[in-house]
Amino acid sequence: MEKRGYPPGQHGPRLRRKQSEYSIGLGEKQKLRFMYGLMEKQFRRTFDRAKNQRGVTGTIFLQLLETRLDSIVYQLGFTKTRQAARQFVNHGHVRVNGQKVDIPSFQVSPGDEVEVRNSTSSRQLATSNMEATRLRNVPDWMTRNDEAFRGTVNRLPDREEMDPAINEQLIVEFYSRF
Repeated sequence: MEKRGYPPGQHGPRLRRKQSEYSIGLGEKQKLRFMYGLMEKQFRRTFDRAKNQRGVTGTIFLQLLETRLDSIVYQLGFTKTRQAARQFVNHGHVRVNGQKVDIPSFQVSPGDEVEVRNSTSSRQLATSNMEATRLRNVPDWMTRNDEAFRGTVNRLPDREEMDPAINEQLIVEFYSRF
């Protein structure tokens, strides 16, 4: 068997073009957008909010995405996936500082306490998901109390504590074109 440097078929052997900078930036943006399950308008609004704050835009942008309520619920292990976390929040299973919050994009601040509502259905969902996510560790910037189904955001995450597969600089450059 011979391994060729092009895909099979009639159109395979044509020359491959080098990806443009625009294409690379778009791919990185789409990867992050799909990772957090956001629509373009929400994603862009979050980027604009990060751009208007002082500091490194890319890091602030990732911090804003990580401190969304649905992302916090996922990181604490109350759900298996980010999509499930979004639905978990939407269905009213979560309280922040004792108040019911059903908006997945709610920004959680350092010092806020996120807990699963004290109802049988909410606790059963959280229990089964916590058992399934035992291997996933809670990040250092948060603490989780398993018995009380509660987690606390101690501080904002550093860049080293977030997903290393994302190159946020490409996203900043992509949006700076417009």
